[in-house]
Amino acid sequence: MGFPSWADILLSLPAVLWAITFHEFCHGYVAYKLGDDTPLKSGRLTLNPLAHLDPIGALMLLIFRFGWAKPVPISTRNFKNPRRDLVLVSLAGAAGNLITAIVCALIVRFFPSVFLTNFALSRFALLMIMINVGLAVFNLIPIPPLDGSRILYVILPPKAMNAYFFLERYGMLIILLLVLLGVIQVIMTPVIMAIFQIML
Repeated sequence: MGFPSWADILLSLPAVLWAITFHEFCHGYVAYKLGDDTPLKSGRLTLNPLAHLDPIGALMLLIFRFGWAKPVPISTRNFKNPRRDLVLVSLAGAAGNLITAIVCALIVRFFPSVFLTNFALSRFALLMIMINVGLAVFNLIPIPPLDGSRILYVILPPKAMNAYFFLERYGMLIILLLVLLGVIQVIMTPVIMAIFQIML
């Protein structure tokens, strides 16, 4: 995966800010609807990007098309069904990004002439789709602190929890190492491209 051009980086900025913001807002909103007011009290039930921005994660998303934001704090003690509700909250962020990508793809499909005659607009729409799909797929990788790890936490048998806690302790280092080795890119790129082609 090559580095994007300066034009792509500029066009990507609003897409990155939206993708991160809406991703975390969806986590907080679903948690709130399931009975946990922790996101509300921590000021995370907002579409203000500054409340959710993680500088390194945003830079990763801008350049590599996958990254992260500041996790929304939740308290599973406030859930009526903690195991089920934790999975729903974990999936909400990726679902929000995929919904964004689908809406953008539908707009492109219904109004193709608008995008065919405006290169910057068509490029922005493609980046909006790609970045949101990339953020959704990346966050479903089952390595802490990514959302997929919370799903793993719920479904793992008790005997396997030591391995999970090891991942939780060194998860970010493992993710960065896998990125540097190109493993994440190899895994994600075919999935992202398949979803991208289906949408368009």
